Amino acid sequence: MYRLANSVRPYAWGSVTALSQLLGVEPSGEPQAEMWMGAHPGAPSRTEAGPLNEVIDAAPEALLGEAAVARFGPRLPFLLKLLAAGAPLSLQVHPDLDQARAGFAAEERRGVPLDAPHRNYKDANHKPELLCALTPFEGLCGFREPAAAAQLIAGLGVDSLKPYVDLLRAHPEEAALREVLTAVLGAEREEMAATVTEAAAAAERLGGDYAPYATLAHHYPGDPGVLAGMLLNHVTLQPGEALYLGAGIPHAYLDGLGVEIMANSDNVLRCGLTPKHIDVPELLRIVRFEAGEAGVLRPEAGPDGEEVYATPIEEFRLSRFVLSEDGAARDLATALPQILLCTAGRVRVGELALGPGESAFVVPGEAAEVSGDGTLFRATVVA
Repeated sequence: MYRLANSVRPYAWGSVTALSQLLGVEPSGEPQAEMWMGAHPGAPSRTEAGPLNEVIDAAPEALLGEAAVARFGPRLPFLLKLLAAGAPLSLQVHPDLDQARAGFAAEERRGVPLDAPHRNYKDANHKPELLCALTPFEGLCGFREPAAAAQLIAGLGVDSLKPYVDLLRAHPEEAALREVLTAVLGAEREEMAATVTEAAAAAERLGGDYAPYATLAHHYPGDPGVLAGMLLNHVTLQPGEALYLGAGIPHAYLDGLGVEIMANSDNVLRCGLTPKHIDVPELLRIVRFEAGEAGVLRPEAGPDGEEVYATPIEEFRLSRFVLSEDGAARDLATALPQILLCTAGRVRVGELALGPGESAFVVPGEAAEVSGDGTLFRATVVA
């Protein structure tokens, strides 16, 4: 078992206070967006034996277990994060596995450097992800029904948006969403900026359901992603609720603190709400134009108090334990690799004491008796 020391990523959209409050330390005054826990080479967790990725590389079967290595290869297949959004993240989608492999190979053939800012595919892996809220968490996720999007946009009373409203009302679901998103993202930039500015003023005036889009426009004035965001479901998760985001699902996180787990990939295609690289044609090729509700997940009660967030993904499995001092200790030993993260109270994992924001990597087959008074998240794989 290894206690993990984890890096915090200071992305501009990060909260100045959320992570420091969880950790019980003074805020640095700078944005703190993500704390990474795992073996991603971009920011591997550190252990007393060295960076976790190097420790795993030295003895993959011992650190990951035979079953996980046979299924996923000699690497930890998931990345666990604490995500603290103080401002909106980019409007984005992730590719499926075949798309990621093809996109990565194509950019390799073209000689695009891996660290090039205009590179889309940093690896050949997909990036499904699950976010579980620790505080009320606001985001945009998946397409609204076209009729509902038409009603929302029409309510702004902006004349230049009427053609989009008409398209949403006139065409079948997939065609309507595709045509409107393509038109919004492909419009002449200055003309669209004027439309977004007018729409933002109306959203500010109307408030209520329009308030999130006024906020988007405040952070990204004139950005077509503000209007694209109105095609998506707006959702607010309560603590303990989660969102699962599969390939091709457009989304943007807006505000809040949560636990996020994903396949170990950095493939992101963006279309707005960001100063980073945008590739509209590639995003439109990848995105799934399917309307429906955001699909809020709640944990399913399992044995021994384990609450599981069920997803169709094998690279990760996230669950939660709410422990109390008068409860019996539980041994979480398994033949699979796991990271245990405390998010509230104080818990013990074997000989390690963990407070909020502290984590441990548990080697397969090792005893992992947990007890205490707090909340513990468990990240592992399905194999």
